[in-house]
Formats: sequence, C-alpha cells, structure tokens
Amino acid sequence: MNARTILVVEDEPTIADAVSARLRAEGFVVELVADGPGAVEAARRVQPDAIVLDVMLPGFDGLEVCRRVQAERPVPVLMLTARDDETDLLVGLAVGADDYLTKPFSMRELTARLHALLRRVNRSAAPAVPAPLRFGDLEINLAERRVHRGGVEARLTPTEFDLLAHLAAHARTVLPRERLLADIWGWADASGTRTVDSHIKGLRRKLGADLIRTVHGVGYALEVAR
Repeated sequence: MNARTILVVEDEPTIADAVSARLRAEGFVVELVADGPGAVEAARRVQPDAIVLDVMLPGFDGLEVCRRVQAERPVPVLMLTARDDETDLLVGLAVGADDYLTKPFSMRELTARLHALLRRVNRSAAPAVPAPLRFGDLEINLAERRVHRGGVEARLTPTEFDLLAHLAAHARTVLPRERLLADIWGWADASGTRTVDSHIKGLRRKLGADLIRTVHGVGYALEVAR
C-alpha cells in the first residue's frame, strides 16, 4: 500500500519540524508549508490524504485555507489552535475542519487523532452502501454522502456527515457522547466530549435546531419523524 501523504501547514519552525519528523517516523509522506497561500497551492498540487493545519498563518489564516481547500476537494483536516475558544472551534468546524488540537499538544495525541481521521475515511470508502435514509423531510444519501432537508442540500463536513449518519442508524436511541467518540472518532477515552458537542452544534446550525435531542448528562438522539 502506498504511504499516505500529509500536508503540514505550520509557521512555527520548532513545531513544524517536530510534527513533520513524527509523521515521517509513522510512515507518512510529509509536505510542509508555512503560509496560507502556499498551503492552498500545495493542497492543489499534492492532493494530500489529510492536512494538519495551524489556524494562525502568514498570508491568510488557516480558516481561509480550510475554506478554499474544501471548496475544491473534500479532505480530512486536523486544525491546530493556540486558543481553547469555542467560537474559534465552531468556525473551524463550519469551514470544513474535522478535528482540532489546542497547543500545546503531545505528538502521540496528534498521531492518534490523525490515524483516527484516516480510518474514518477508509470506512466511508467501503463499496457496500445501503439505500438513502429518510426521516420526514430529511434525506441522507449514504452512497453520495449528501444530505437534504426540505429539498435543500446542506454542506456538511466529512465528520458531520459520519456523525449524522450514525445517529440516523440508531434513530430515537440516545447515544452517549463517549460512545460517539469511540464509534466516530475512534477515541478510547472520554477526554474529547467537547468535540462531539461542537459537531452537534454544527449539525443543528446547518439542518435545524429540532433535528437532534440533547439528553443532559447522557448524550444525543436523532428525533426527526419518519
């Protein structure tokens, strides 16, 4: 199997070198750039399997990079942010990021998150797909990975789509956040439940606040009528 290519976009040399060295040690091919315009050009030229993307960059920021890259070709994006600010995280998810890490982070966690992203892509590429799921005016086309509500298509990130499809496969069943982390993100612990919450907010913003019910202290359930 050919090695996966990871585009690393980071303007701090120490972090860039450390991330690149660790990913190469993991068997990845790494393309490294340090600014926004260079990142968009590299993504177009290299066609990476995933992008590790810093938010704060020269030229234009990582949010704009993500927006432009995803407009041309869907690709898994792991964002790196220096601030643990929910607004920044929600904006990042809205423009197409799949996951995020707040600096400082461990290289072990970064590689674990990246491997989990790539595993989800592999599962999504499986050839056998069931018929579209329909719940009232919500239609989830699993083969085309497209979602419509009320006849209007919603542009979801790859992770948002996987999360919605998983909730739909267990409609009206309350799924604990820890289970969602394990099933969608591939995490073995509950340290990232805020990631689930952020993606749920993204789904509600794009598809309507009535779509997913919150069971406080437990998790979430898809509640749209058939």
